[in-house]
Amino acid sequence: MKYRRFGRTEIPMPIFSCGGMRYIYDEFKEYPKEQIPLDNQQNLEATIRRSLEIGINHHETARMYGTSEMQLGEILPKLPRQKLIIQTKVTPQSDPQQFRHLFEQSLAYLGLDYVDLLTIHGINYKPQLDETIRPGGCLDVIKQLQMEGKVRFRGFSTHGPTNLIIKTIETDQFDYVNLHWYYINQCNWSAIEAANRYDMGVFIISPSDKGGMLYKPPQKLVDLCYPLSPMLFNDLFCLSHPQVHTLSLGAAKPSDFDEHLKVIELLEKADEILPAIINRLETEAIAKLGESWFHTWNLGLPSYQETPGEINIPVILWLRNLALAYDMFDFAKRRYNHLKTRDPWFPGNTAAGLSEFDLEPDLKNSPHRDKIVRILEDAHQLFNIS
Repeated sequence: MKYRRFGRTEIPMPIFSCGGMRYIYDEFKEYPKEQIPLDNQQNLEATIRRSLEIGINHHETARMYGTSEMQLGEILPKLPRQKLIIQTKVTPQSDPQQFRHLFEQSLAYLGLDYVDLLTIHGINYKPQLDETIRPGGCLDVIKQLQMEGKVRFRGFSTHGPTNLIIKTIETDQFDYVNLHWYYINQCNWSAIEAANRYDMGVFIISPSDKGGMLYKPPQKLVDLCYPLSPMLFNDLFCLSHPQVHTLSLGAAKPSDFDEHLKVIELLEKADEILPAIINRLETEAIAKLGESWFHTWNLGLPSYQETPGEINIPVILWLRNLALAYDMFDFAKRRYNHLKTRDPWFPGNTAAGLSEFDLEPDLKNSPHRDKIVRILEDAHQLFNIS
């Protein structure tokens, strides 16, 4: 395993972290311990032990990850605590004492006296930031927990827009950030640069899933990424940037680490390996989408908050690009239909209500304003699941 300094925490962080969602019994609901199937708990413990064998000592979970903390709490007390880096996440609360209650619940479930990293789970909108950092808010609770020795370092996770991520970083109140950034979505690079300026740790959320469902890639993407698998290519792309410190791996079973581990021997050869693959990916995208569109499709687009019906134009166009260029239709359909759920991962709406609005004034700054409405209609036909 390779390790990188996790910003000002000074923690030697493994380049892969073990995310605590996919190996658990239920990611949405909590159950009494006696209702957790034995084979599921055994698989979880085998996955944790395998991660430690290969040097992944950072384990990340959350209060809202169903049975995750409870199940981890069955094994963590059996392991050498001083060798572990434990991170949990608690959603921001308007009542800071409720935030503290939720954290204490996490600590009890985990069976630990302290966590190394406590994360504000989801600063996705400005009101959440304001609520967190106000005097007497959740941030003050975390500072008190640090004084009590129950938390070592504090950070935040986010699915929000880049400008909000940077604004949160620039408060200089956090030691690290969990954010999205990978080959198919590099929008948050300026936020990573900001985090580096503030000497913060940088944790990449779900690069194999949110980065394109790379555990079951389309054949076209497999061919374009050869001789690497798409998942291994994405790992190498992310880790070739020293500003990135760790990638979250949501392992469902012990063998799920195996493909990722191949990146370790490739890190020093990244400059030799990556350019040819990136060139193939870009060449194919240009061939399918057109050179002008490839380079300028995202210019002058309104945010979903500025768009009638909160239609998320940038995301819809991005998903269509991925589907047409790389056959990533399954990924595009899944993410497109998340727009219907008001999920903070993908806020805004689909193009279902497009005919109700005149988008011409909102597209006036786009070099492609004359065709975007037609493209949005096409995307809805391609991806919508009734």
